[in-house]
Amino acid sequence: MLDIKFIRENPEIVKENIRKKFQEAKLPLVDEVIALDAQRRAAISEVEQLKADRNRLSKANGPLYGKLKKCADEGEKAAIQAEIDRNNAAVKADDERRTELDARQTELEGKIRDILYVIPNIIDPSVPIGPDDSCNVEVERFGDPVVPDYPIPHHVDIMQSFHGIDKDSAGRVAGMGFYYLLGDIARLHEAVLAYARDFMIDEKGFTYVIPPFMMHGNVVKGVMSFPEMEAMMYKIEGEDLYLIGTSEHTMIGRFIDQILPESQMPLTLTSYSPCFRKEVGSHGLEERGVYRIHQFEKQEMIVVCKPEDSMAWYDKLWRNSVELFRNLEIPVRQLECCSGDLADLKVKSCDIEAWSPRQQKYFEVCSCSNLGDAQARRLGIRIKGEDGKTYLAHTLNNTCVAPPRMLIAFLENHLQADGTVTIPKVLQPYMGGKAVLVPDKK
Repeated sequence: MLDIKFIRENPEIVKENIRKKFQEAKLPLVDEVIALDAQRRAAISEVEQLKADRNRLSKANGPLYGKLKKCADEGEKAAIQAEIDRNNAAVKADDERRTELDARQTELEGKIRDILYVIPNIIDPSVPIGPDDSCNVEVERFGDPVVPDYPIPHHVDIMQSFHGIDKDSAGRVAGMGFYYLLGDIARLHEAVLAYARDFMIDEKGFTYVIPPFMMHGNVVKGVMSFPEMEAMMYKIEGEDLYLIGTSEHTMIGRFIDQILPESQMPLTLTSYSPCFRKEVGSHGLEERGVYRIHQFEKQEMIVVCKPEDSMAWYDKLWRNSVELFRNLEIPVRQLECCSGDLADLKVKSCDIEAWSPRQQKYFEVCSCSNLGDAQARRLGIRIKGEDGKTYLAHTLNNTCVAPPRMLIAFLENHLQADGTVTIPKVLQPYMGGKAVLVPDKK
């Protein structure tokens, strides 16, 4: 969310940014919010003038009451009382006008806030310009993408060879987009999460957090754009509670309306949570598999920092994902997200994509984002400097690992010709020392 002062002083910059994001329908909102802000500021100015007038009239009545008590002449007393009555009437009129203006100001502030929620954040100059994800730009590859000389089955077929997945039963219990994981596949799922947790704690020095898995509506509005909210969030019927779509939501929400000491910056946190997503519009996309599902688990990275440090942290975060995947012997690439593919709160974002030998292409497994001060402005997250002044924090997030997609990449890249799946050394302690998984032939 942009500062209204910035919009007021830089309307053409804001409009050009909207054009870069291919959201021309939002252009009229800039002039509309500036006009509403002018009305709001005029109302504030009038209220301040009315307060000054009220104080002046109230002060004027003091001496008049003194004169009234001392005055013996009835005609003069009547004149003094008439002046007092006029002042009181003016004060009453001022109070009524102030009440009217206060209500108007509240109405205007609501309209302004609603528009500010919709106007996109200013993207970083380095972001490539394009209307959608087809214009995302590959930056760098890590590891050699290998296509073996034996066929790679669909990941569900690989899981079923270990009796490791049951989607039919999950469908009867909860519907499409759910699954049971069993045996070695379930253990592999948890092993990946456990390794990612320890990687972030022991090697990167992040603080481990298990956050709430539900949140209030005001936190939802603070951490994400409305299109994301509508497409993702499950609401608890009859309550002001939503199931989280990622732990980023409650991790950032933790600091709502807080002033954080500058000496504590940066806050580097890694969180585990289940995630719940409606995945509106995704039906038909890899429905057979576990690429897009309604419930999954994830290890996340969160940073709250000073504005001048956020871009450096952005680079550190996505590189953490690359390092983790390469430790698991999975080839990946970094893909820079173009302007049209950025959610409205994001300043800059990239995807880490893993190699799929079966499809012979890369697919998204991590998303790293710098949101600037957008979330902090919505949620009131400020930093207090050594000089006592406060300023808005910057927030960043990145997927450490989300096992459903990670499992796809892992199984495809570690599947051998005989149907076994090799386990990298870093993961073996989490798999009971197993170096290889052998399919169940029963």
